[in-house]
Amino acid sequence: MSRTDDVVDSIKRMILDGVLRPGDRLPVEKDLAESLGVSRGALREGVSALSILGIVSTRQGDGTYITNLDATQLLAPMGFVVELHGQGDPRHVHSVRRLLESEAARLAATRITDEALRQARDLLGESARIVGQAPHDHERLIEIDIAFHRIIAAHTDNPVMVGLIEAFARRTVRGRLWRSLHEEGADRRTHEEHVAILAALAARDPERARIRMANHLIGVEESLQRLPTTATRRPSPCPADLGPGEGRHGVTRWGHGAMTGAITSPVGGPRRTANGRGSPAARSPWC
Repeated sequence: MSRTDDVVDSIKRMILDGVLRPGDRLPVEKDLAESLGVSRGALREGVSALSILGIVSTRQGDGTYITNLDATQLLAPMGFVVELHGQGDPRHVHSVRRLLESEAARLAATRITDEALRQARDLLGESARIVGQAPHDHERLIEIDIAFHRIIAAHTDNPVMVGLIEAFARRTVRGRLWRSLHEEGADRRTHEEHVAILAALAARDPERARIRMANHLIGVEESLQRLPTTATRRPSPCPADLGPGEGRHGVTRWGHGAMTGAITSPVGGPRRTANGRGSPAARSPWC
């Protein structure tokens, strides 16, 4: 094991043992290097690695601090694994997503707040208007899709599940957008399935919510089996790589206790079409 690995493991152990807590500042470099028995160079490399992992953050001129250790951020590196395997056979990724999100719907059915249900209804009200128009704003429908699923995940009261769902969901946007653009009737079916999921949540029926979510995602999986291989390969840049809060219409960050799933821009407000010029785009800039 390298000295850099020693630094990483030692600081992780200090966090696990409660010596360092979220928001704490690391000791000055000289003192920390001496206490860990490593050189300053090895300490800097270790801190850099911890920064990439989302465990520490360095503030210019102020020092290095332990982050809030949010599970979504800490699990973000899983996105590479999801993307790597999704390129070969996206069914593997989507089947795991189905398992996670079906359980999330079951958990959320007894925990979701009335305010979150209202926000979900507002989102689906907007999607109903869009699917009733021609042409559809496919980008906006995908954003609504993401926000709707985030509301459910955020009300599982399980930060690890939220982080795992985020890792999978961010890497399935491309295929879902391809389906929206190319499969006739897909947008309306998605909307109707979301309405059924919301009805189960509003009824506080965990088993029905789980089944409705599973049925919805099985349909998505079946559609994606017909995807051309290029539809799952990542060009750069692509909004599938954006973190929560970086969407075109301001979809908020999500995580345990971090959000209710609302979108920051007014629901039903003016929207650009996919090419941003008020007319339908032949190819969305999302991919």
